[in-house]
Amino acid sequence: MLKESLVEIFERDLLKLKEEINLYHNENNLWVLKNQVSNSAGNLCLHLTGNMNHFVGAILGKTGFVRERDQEFSSKNIPRKQMIDELDKTIAIVVKTLKNLSEEDLKKNFPIPKHDRVVSMDYMLLHLLTHLNYHLGQVNYHRRLLEGI
Repeated sequence: MLKESLVEIFERDLLKLKEEINLYHNENNLWVLKNQVSNSAGNLCLHLTGNMNHFVGAILGKTGFVRERDQEFSSKNIPRKQMIDELDKTIAIVVKTLKNLSEEDLKKNFPIPKHDRVVSMDYMLLHLLTHLNYHLGQVNYHRRLLEGI
């Protein structure tokens, strides 16, 4: 039951991130910083795809993905189409990996510590989901702040 719910909600919210990125009328606004906003929607999208590909794809799914976290925040002006293509790949990896987890897997500890602390699989997956939603909300506000929509 938990696995099916996690698959559904991760997929739903990653698709919502894709929708938010596509809703920018002016693609350049994806990279704009304004007032006290310290992360652009483009960088948040890169961060979330990197985060999901690392923790779900590489750690749980053994995809071989190597994360370059600093580039998630320093890269600029990546074309929207490239980000959407990466999001589509990420969604597929996350859904496949989570569906392949067994009930026994869900009862184990997450394979790597989180901030030097051993955590359960369900704790880490819930953490990743709330992290996704935190930044998804930031992207939504960023878009509305810049485009008034």
